[in-house]
Amino acid sequence: MTRKRILLLGAGGHGKAIADLLLSAGGFELVGFLDAVPKASQVLGLPVLGDESLLAALAQQGITLAHPSLGDNAQRLAAGLRLKEAGFALPNLTHPSALIGHGARLGDGAAVLARAVIGPEAEIGPLALINTGAIVEHDCVVGEAAHIGPGVVLAGGVRIGTGALIGAGAVVRPGLVIGEGAVIGAGAAVVENIAPDARVGGVPARPM
Repeated sequence: MTRKRILLLGAGGHGKAIADLLLSAGGFELVGFLDAVPKASQVLGLPVLGDESLLAALAQQGITLAHPSLGDNAQRLAAGLRLKEAGFALPNLTHPSALIGHGARLGDGAAVLARAVIGPEAEIGPLALINTGAIVEHDCVVGEAAHIGPGVVLAGGVRIGTGALIGAGAVVRPGLVIGEGAVIGAGAAVVENIAPDARVGGVPARPM
């Protein structure tokens, strides 16, 4: 089987996590990373090739796939748009240990990390990140470039707005709506709807 060549934009901690996903999944040949200010010349033994000025040359080499491996939601969204404008396709990526329910849908550039669970008929938007061990139950909708942190539990039918961040270990009650750009602190228990751009934390979650 011919492996698909793919490039990662971002060589930081999240880049390492996405590289691990690709190395575990198989089916892809990870050619390396682009990063303007890398902390090292290699990540997991793979080269940091340079910055985004190399995109056109890499495309000419027949590399057609890329992923914006940036943990910051706004940066990931912007990088995804730049990659698409440069002609790269953004496949959705799923770690082989993740569980994807029947009828679940993943948008372009979405990433589902190790041991995450996506319930039946859940919808994961483009460039959304479902981090390690998170549970996104049935019929949830996760908006574009949102981040569901490690160990988060979204009960059934939760709706997460574009660019929202749900911190590690937070729990959200069934059927709630988390507004666009909202930030939920780590370990929070969310028992009511959260307004766009709000910042909440604690048990139960309250404005920070």
